[in-house]
Amino acid sequence: MAVFPRTGTALVMCAPSGAGKTTLIKRLIEKYSRLTFSISCTTRPPREGEVDGRDYHFMEKEEFLKLVEEEYFAEWAEVHGNYYGTPLEATRKLLAEGKDLLFDVDVQGAAQLEQSLPEAFFAFILPPSREELERRLRARGTEDEAAIALRLFNAATELKEAEWFDAWIINDNQEKAFMDLCSVYRAACLNPSRRPEFIKHLLEQF
Repeated sequence: MAVFPRTGTALVMCAPSGAGKTTLIKRLIEKYSRLTFSISCTTRPPREGEVDGRDYHFMEKEEFLKLVEEEYFAEWAEVHGNYYGTPLEATRKLLAEGKDLLFDVDVQGAAQLEQSLPEAFFAFILPPSREELERRLRARGTEDEAAIALRLFNAATELKEAEWFDAWIINDNQEKAFMDLCSVYRAACLNPSRRPEFIKHLLEQF
């Protein structure tokens, strides 16, 4: 009997700051050993404990910008003076090998991935309300009033982009949100595009 292993799933996740995305992603990675973070390139220096090729691919700014011109990246952005980007061909190779990759990006990065990796599945983590989002931001105790106001302003901008995502997960209860996220991931893995040759093979038997 012919075996048609599925291709890898690219799961792209976005959320406004304070929606609880980081916690949900951490739990998802721990639950599914087949799912790993996509490794990005960056021009920022390594932090203590970080390893080149495991945490990031570290490179100089000049090299990074040259690769941008060569359309090397599936998505890239400048954040706080440093550049970050996802290698396109390396990503496609991993997906072809059946590796499942998780992308934790902002909405601009997601929009770029929608163009470069149209087979990806896009999930948006939503807060239940503006009031709850503000409460969570304040509970962190790490930002002043100006920073909180900026994050809320940015959240409104980001939420306007949620309409084109494949799935919305409302994080009003972490356990329920996590179960929903697991369902989203499993559904993405079962998409017919993960085994494009199987139905053709099956029909040949009739």
